[in-house]
Amino acid sequence: MKKILFILVGILLVSVGVTILKFSEIATGGTAGLALSLSYLTQTPFSLFFFLVNIPFYIFSVLRMGWKFTLSTIFAVSTLSIVTTFDQFLPSFSVPIWLGAIVGGAIIGVGLSILFANGSSLGGANILALFLHKRYQFNPGKTTFLFDFIVVLTSLYAVGFVRGLASVLSIAVTSMVISYFKNRIAEKQEQPAKNEKYKVGSDVAVSQ
Repeated sequence: MKKILFILVGILLVSVGVTILKFSEIATGGTAGLALSLSYLTQTPFSLFFFLVNIPFYIFSVLRMGWKFTLSTIFAVSTLSIVTTFDQFLPSFSVPIWLGAIVGGAIIGVGLSILFANGSSLGGANILALFLHKRYQFNPGKTTFLFDFIVVLTSLYAVGFVRGLASVLSIAVTSMVISYFKNRIAEKQEQPAKNEKYKVGSDVAVSQ
């Protein structure tokens, strides 16, 4: 139950970050960025594109990450798709692009870090980043940035050059936040092991 609550908090934070980017009229990376760019071009709700573009990645997730992780990811993606539909009820406003890039990117980074730490993701490059981290210990922040950067480059037509630069700043901030929390989580996981090793060593010394 506690893990589900954390996942919901992560989803809420990501939805806030995506909404900030949307009202800044800039893109982000991953499937969320692709869906956001398509929504700009077609005036179709972000939630619909976000759900559809993740379907191929669900197949990869089942094959490589297992059903538990995949179901958690489907739950997260579906919930985010539903939550982001409520932005239509917000009053019309705009956010300065550079402020939106930094604040939106940071909030998305925190939300994704919470999801990663609780065995979930938002599909797309998130799945690949976690797979490469699990299998080869690749930094998920750097992997996410690489794929997000490619998505942002493809979105320049939808948002323009200046807003494209702001989009790059946004994914850089998101990547740094994910990398920071990834390192913090790793440190916390290593600390009990070090303490246990020290305790065992002390017990051996006392027994001698």
